[in-house]
Amino acid sequence: MDAVTPKGAQTRDTHSHLVRPSIMDWQKTRFPGCEAKTLLFDRSTGLMTALMRFQPGAVLPDHEHVNIEQTYVLEGSLVDKEGPRRASNARPVEFVWREQGSRHVAWCPEGGLMLAIFQVPNKFFEADGRVVDAAGEDWDETWGHTKKA
Repeated sequence: MDAVTPKGAQTRDTHSHLVRPSIMDWQKTRFPGCEAKTLLFDRSTGLMTALMRFQPGAVLPDHEHVNIEQTYVLEGSLVDKEGPRRASNARPVEFVWREQGSRHVAWCPEGGLMLAIFQVPNKFFEADGRVVDAAGEDWDETWGHTKKA
């Protein structure tokens, strides 16, 4: 696996990689009020595990989970409304996972800290019609190869 070893990780052998988030810096994302500490990122597949920290009121805009997404809420809450059906609110020590193809807007009214696992990067839908990843890169150009199995 061609995974990125984050700053603060120890790699004394080739199979176990100890990551110490407590000594890692929070990285700003392009979404206001959202920061991340990437614990694992595989550049070839897009597999990512990250601590995500949200300020009160922070929003993750319209996005689709290309594959299963998993989130464990450590602090605060994570709210989303899947279409017109209903709102869900994950609270501390609750786990939410979303099926492949689920699309929604998520927000943290009181802020939050979560452990998030993505099998493939999300697709974000821009107002101008572009579909991009969390870094703002064209999704198909960057991650389209992950859908070819």
